[in-house]
Amino acid sequence: MALEITNWNPLTGPLVQDVIQLWHSYRIPILLVTFTTLMLLRAYLHTTTDKQDLLLFPTLYNAPEEKKTSIQAPKNDAPAAQTVAKPKEPRRIKGELGRKSSPDRNGSGLREIQVYIFFSSLTGNTEKIAREYGGRLEQSLKAIVPRDGETFAFLAPQVFDLAEADYDEYFISPPTVQTQNIGTPAEVFYLFLLPSYNIDTINDNLLEHLKETHHDFRIDTAPLSGLLGYSVFGFGSREGWPTEEEGFCCQATEVDKWMAKLTGRKRAFPLGMGDLKEDGMKRLGEWDEGVVDVIGLLARTGSLGEGVAGSGAPSESDDEAEAEDDDGEVVFDDELPTKTAKSKKGGDLGDVEDLGRIMQDSRPDGVDVKVPIAVDFTTYGKDGKGRAKTTTVTVKEMVPKNSPTYNSLTKQGYQIVGSHSGVKICRWTKSALRGRGSCYKFSFYGINSHQCMETTPSLSCSNKCVFCWRHGTNPVGTSWRWVVDPPDLIFSGVKEGHYKKIKMMRGVPGVRAERFAEAMRIRHCALSLVGEPIFYPHINEFLRMLHAERISSFLVCNAQHPDQLAALQHVTQLYVSIDASNRESLRKIDRPLHRDFWERFQRCLDILRERRFRQRTVFRLTLVKGFNIEDEAEGYADLVEKGLPCFVEIKGVTYCGTSTSSSAGLTMGNVPFYHEVCDFVTALNAALERRGLRYGIAAEHAHSCCILIASERFRVDGKWHTLIDYEKFFELLEEKGPDGDFSPEDYMGAATPEWATWGNGGFDPRDQRVDRKGRAIEI
Repeated sequence: MALEITNWNPLTGPLVQDVIQLWHSYRIPILLVTFTTLMLLRAYLHTTTDKQDLLLFPTLYNAPEEKKTSIQAPKNDAPAAQTVAKPKEPRRIKGELGRKSSPDRNGSGLREIQVYIFFSSLTGNTEKIAREYGGRLEQSLKAIVPRDGETFAFLAPQVFDLAEADYDEYFISPPTVQTQNIGTPAEVFYLFLLPSYNIDTINDNLLEHLKETHHDFRIDTAPLSGLLGYSVFGFGSREGWPTEEEGFCCQATEVDKWMAKLTGRKRAFPLGMGDLKEDGMKRLGEWDEGVVDVIGLLARTGSLGEGVAGSGAPSESDDEAEAEDDDGEVVFDDELPTKTAKSKKGGDLGDVEDLGRIMQDSRPDGVDVKVPIAVDFTTYGKDGKGRAKTTTVTVKEMVPKNSPTYNSLTKQGYQIVGSHSGVKICRWTKSALRGRGSCYKFSFYGINSHQCMETTPSLSCSNKCVFCWRHGTNPVGTSWRWVVDPPDLIFSGVKEGHYKKIKMMRGVPGVRAERFAEAMRIRHCALSLVGEPIFYPHINEFLRMLHAERISSFLVCNAQHPDQLAALQHVTQLYVSIDASNRESLRKIDRPLHRDFWERFQRCLDILRERRFRQRTVFRLTLVKGFNIEDEAEGYADLVEKGLPCFVEIKGVTYCGTSTSSSAGLTMGNVPFYHEVCDFVTALNAALERRGLRYGIAAEHAHSCCILIASERFRVDGKWHTLIDYEKFFELLEEKGPDGDFSPEDYMGAATPEWATWGNGGFDPRDQRVDRKGRAIEI
């Protein structure tokens, strides 16, 4: 019988088919059980076996490279077991200072530490202390010598003025400090030396920034946790604030609290406080000893430790009971609790509803103007009963009497009107009274300097310009949060103050009787004294009072308040300060407080472009050598193309001794010569021509180092007409109203006098030029 041979496949057998069917049915449970078993085995091994033994299981334990090498290639004369075994380290007790593994720097294990010292100062006293302290701290850190096995180094401490520091660079995330070594950046430690004031200063803006950063949902609540640590020392005055409860070093205390939040509670040493008139330097020395000690500890261990006093534990932050959530409830002013509260200066604060009565009582009889009450509707956390806690902003005076700002401004010749306005007689007013020359405004626009009042309804500004001749002592702020004086009180007060100062010129030798008599009739108001006049909430009402008495208005703003600029009614001439042609240069020169300063700047240029056919608009360029002259003509031309102003005034900076806020570094070397200003204007005019813009150099005032570029709109029959017909302006206002539709050409005046045009100097021929000693100069 023949055997039949067929093709046979083992995968088609019935047993194999059953196994495959079983696998397809139960593969998921099988895989899960296998994975779980392996994980349990791994956990068991980790809990029962020393980690050194786990090196025998390289697939389960990722050993460091140097340990793997010792296993794979042991020394010839030593057993392999000896390369693995190491004596067990003692167990660490909770609370003991632990040693944090140091990052490998340049392959050498070197840790580098950079200390930043931040300070604020109005009078320059704290700046001097901060810079001297920076030198002492550098010497103290050099004395910290690494011990055996320790590798660390300290970079020279850096001192920063908070008025100049970019908050986004230092207080949103730790700065990156590159060193000469190739490797990871140095680690950073912050120190603060802060005096506390009872007026608005740069401290308030720092605190506002810290609060906004902490509550910004786009940013981690502790974005500065990468810092090694921080500590704050505050200077205060016990004469006005005897105790901490009454406000002693209150702003330093607030900075300490918010830095604890932003750093994830990395307070390296407790808050120090001292009174410079009593024990300030002694307390600073004690604080310094503790700071140096803790920095040395950080260098050696890389840790602040757990449970160590001053380490930033919740019990040391004075806010451990404060919840971090916000339920979004909005509380209106008529729902606010009426319970009185203690102010930081001591004494009771009245109810929120009484604030209006308090302000009303401070006004003259018969004046009844409704003013806004500053109320912060933000809620932070909840109280013990689960209700949202509401924070109210205390309405206070911008410049209280007997405050450092009040004293400083009055010493500089300002007369403070109400709580936030000021007036001062201009040097050109004094000069014109004696027939010694007038301001450039007379040459360019026909304004009699001796009939000009220089004033502002807001002493506060949102910039800290390096060339400010107000010595940086005026208040700063990004939003109005002060008592609002009524416009009629300001108007009557500044007129009274101006006339009082004019009368003081009565006995000055050389004053001309006819000009003195004319000076007692104000015909022009320059709203450019100090601060930001457009900041005042009732600026339009104040302007209407000026115009009602036929006083023309030249308003200067710093291009940081586009909303107020958009709401502004007619002024005789509207200025916007254009101090830089790009973002970085503007930040260095104007030192704006707004974080979105460049966007605000651009919006203001767009507003001016829209208004160029309704108002006389002017770009005011202040040239500072070493800041904004070199190679910036093209950038300025781009800005002119964007805003298309009627005029562009270019003026060299005036140096007035300590003319910067907190010594920004401006010297006579930054003041351009007149020929340098002329060269810049020529280059700017050429740049405008290349862009096809119809501008030309119209007039000059060499005595003020000032030159005017004008639009061809004001060139008629080959002659420039930069003067203003003031009577026509007031007639148009009366006919069409403050928001009326009329153009700058409608009140264009007579031709610019020949002596004021480009190339003729611009000095008033009626007057006599004199030297510094009052001797006549023959021209």
